[in-house]
Amino acid sequence: MSTPLDESRPVAQGPEIPGLLEAFWAYETALMADDLATLDDLFAPGPDTLRGDAGGLLRGHEAISTFRGARGGAPRRRIVALDVRALGEEHAAVVATTELLRGGRGLQTQVWRRGEDGWKVAVAHVAVAAPALDRRIWRVVGDPLVPSTRPAGAGPGPLAGERVAVKDVLAVQGQRVGGGSPSLLAGSRPEPRHAAAVQALLDAGAEVTGIAATDELAYSLAGTSTHYGTPPNPRAPHRISGGSTSGPATAVSLGHASIGLGTDTGGSIRVPAAYQGLWGLRPTHGAVSREGVLPLAPSFDAVGLLTRTPSLLARAAATLLPDHGQVLTDPVLRTVPGLEQQLDAEIARALEASLRRWSEMTPVEPVAPLGTEELERWAEAFSVLQAREAWVAHGPWVRAHREALAPDVGARLDRAAALTAADEDSARVERARAVEAIHARLADGVLVVPATSSVAPLLHEAAAGGPVLEAQRARTLRLTCLAGLAGLPAVAVPLSADPQGVGERLPTALTLVGPPGSDLDLIRLAAHLEGEPA
Repeated sequence: MSTPLDESRPVAQGPEIPGLLEAFWAYETALMADDLATLDDLFAPGPDTLRGDAGGLLRGHEAISTFRGARGGAPRRRIVALDVRALGEEHAAVVATTELLRGGRGLQTQVWRRGEDGWKVAVAHVAVAAPALDRRIWRVVGDPLVPSTRPAGAGPGPLAGERVAVKDVLAVQGQRVGGGSPSLLAGSRPEPRHAAAVQALLDAGAEVTGIAATDELAYSLAGTSTHYGTPPNPRAPHRISGGSTSGPATAVSLGHASIGLGTDTGGSIRVPAAYQGLWGLRPTHGAVSREGVLPLAPSFDAVGLLTRTPSLLARAAATLLPDHGQVLTDPVLRTVPGLEQQLDAEIARALEASLRRWSEMTPVEPVAPLGTEELERWAEAFSVLQAREAWVAHGPWVRAHREALAPDVGARLDRAAALTAADEDSARVERARAVEAIHARLADGVLVVPATSSVAPLLHEAAAGGPVLEAQRARTLRLTCLAGLAGLPAVAVPLSADPQGVGERLPTALTLVGPPGSDLDLIRLAAHLEGEPA
């Protein structure tokens, strides 16, 4: 049998173990042919089989098989060195040095186990050279891309040394705005100046590391970019990153940047914060300048932040927000019965556990409940108004480029094109009712609202526009629209959930929603509740 890419095989270094190398080369041949049946047969059955790579660890034969079936084949490669070590009578390690045809070398380490049906892979780890630029995360990157603009004699500044990932809807001087769309990028011109929020962070001593990915036109909550690929989620491997501030969230989660600067219209800061275990701020609507920002729906759009700590979130927010905001004095945390109906069980458990902890530090009380029917009306009003404004902002461009749009975004814009002035009028009436009801429940306290309805969906379930994502998006929007409709600030507080009840913790978040102008106090309150400095 010949190797898939080379007639010669390296001589294996180590002991001769009957049947092992035959099984190894059968595996390699099947891998290069994307022969899923043979690959499944050569991996040990059962829940204890492991496969890891830079994207994370897969546990169990079923999860590994699902991953292989969804990825579309492995990169083409040849084996250039092979080492074998015996690990007792029934186990052996095989380490293959690989050379990718696209360039670069890697390692594949496998532990094989011999049973009645021959040798099977029990544990595998794959390592390849990291790309110089991961297009799933970054459109443009530098070291830095833009240095701080703080004057040399003005001192280091409150954000000295911090690195910013800028969502690809905010202007960076000399760069184009792409909005997550290759077609939009192709027609864009270099920006003459920085967006106001970018300039504020640069003036505070931060530098811009790069321009990071967004869902197309920022019109999604998933991060599943059809054009550039889904940014990885290092806190929940093999799950989606959350959008539309997907690139900045991943950059912060990976440590490529310390601050993610993005926008939140229907949850685009809060959702990736929840999926990736980050602190996030959707500020009071209009409190942060939107100058130099590609619009989606201006009456909802807000420029916001993502960080790994509340202290940095507070420092970054202080550079963007007005000096004087509303002060929260002994706020009461208000829960909304009925919201738990929108949640998967693990999110409901995380909500309950957090409220038990927080009630030891500040009063917690329920307010008037909200039923699913009422939340559906509010979310529909939000969606109609968002769509109408999106069509005003992008309709002519969409008509000229409809075939280039991602399926999910294109479907939303098709709906936007079909909406009427009467639809908008009805939605505005419903919005007014919703705002009155939200403020009545808020009063002088703080609403506790789950950031999402579930943990991040698995990648193989998350086809753009597919039923899993659309159902999850609908439930999540019933939660995120509360702050959006009323223009209220919301701070995402990272927590963890255990979907299987077996101790595997995945990121999630609750949001604290406060009165207009209480942004900085909300961050301090959230940090206090979690025992963190702010």
